[in-house]
Amino acid sequence: MIQLKPCTLDDVQQLQSISIETYTDTFGPFNPPHIMKAYLDDAYPLAKLRRELATTGTTFYFLYDEDELAGYLKVNTGQTQTEDIAENTLEIERLYIRTAYKRRGHGRFLIDYACQLAIQNGQSSVWLGVWEHNEPAKAFYQQMGFVRQGQHSFFMGDDEQTDYIMIKQLI
Repeated sequence: MIQLKPCTLDDVQQLQSISIETYTDTFGPFNPPHIMKAYLDDAYPLAKLRRELATTGTTFYFLYDEDELAGYLKVNTGQTQTEDIAENTLEIERLYIRTAYKRRGHGRFLIDYACQLAIQNGQSSVWLGVWEHNEPAKAFYQQMGFVRQGQHSFFMGDDEQTDYIMIKQLI
């Protein structure tokens, strides 16, 4: 059984742990260890995660599969979005699934949930950024109805990489 639970400040250590685990599993093989360490140290310190959890307009959700933490979703609305992509939209900033739980429909579940949130809030689209070389993720997002609309730079330490901006129209 799949369940979602909004994260609270009490969940910050668990959020840090799954963030580091899933990010490392996904991007570690493609980046030198010193660049990964620099990124993880910057992106996931407890103080920063606490601030993100307390920010109005940003919400984290833990995804459970049979009571086991399988992944998480981070969405942003309004001014909390990382970029001004479109009017009246919701950003999926993070959608991470633990390796053992991939290919079980959890990503689809989280995308569908984010789209439902957007519709409930009267938003007309959902957008996200995906690394240009993450072929499985790009194919999945295309299958889910996202279309590439642009790109932006993403920094792993001092290494500039490219994320594709993908958007899904809802209404």
